[in-house]
Amino acid sequence: MVESIEMTLEIWASALREVKSRIRRLFPQERVAISAGLFLEGLLRDAHRKTGWMRAEAAGDPGPWRQQAILGRGRWDADALRDIVREYALETLADAEAVLVIDETGFVKQGKTSCGVARQVNVSTGKMANCQIGVFAA
Repeated sequence: MVESIEMTLEIWASALREVKSRIRRLFPQERVAISAGLFLEGLLRDAHRKTGWMRAEAAGDPGPWRQQAILGRGRWDADALRDIVREYALETLADAEAVLVIDETGFVKQGKTSCGVARQVNVSTGKMANCQIGVFAA
C-alpha cells in the first residue's frame, strides 16, 4: 500500500523524536540536550555542505559555538551513545536476511584546508594524494 508523503514524513519525525528521547539521558543539562538534538537534525538536513556555521544557522543559533561545544567540550559517554544507536538500529532494521554493507571511499582534495585532509592512499585511485576518507554504512 502506498503511503502519503505526509504519513511518511510523520513516520520519520516520530523516529527522530524517539532517537532524541533515547540520547537525552547522555546530556544532563537541558540546553545541551536541545543543542545535541539540533546537531542531529543538522546532520540529517538536505544540504550539500554541513559546516558548523550552516548547521548553526539552520538551528537558529547566532554561531556554531553551541554545536561545537557538544563535540569538543561536552562531556558525554560515546560508548553509551554507540550502544543506544546499535540498539535502535537492531530494533528498527534487524531482519534475518539483512545485509550490512560498509564502504570506505576516498575523496581527492586539491588543498589542505578541509577537515581531515591529509596525504594518504586514496583507495579509489590507488595513489597517494591529498584526500578525505569517508566510511559509509548501508
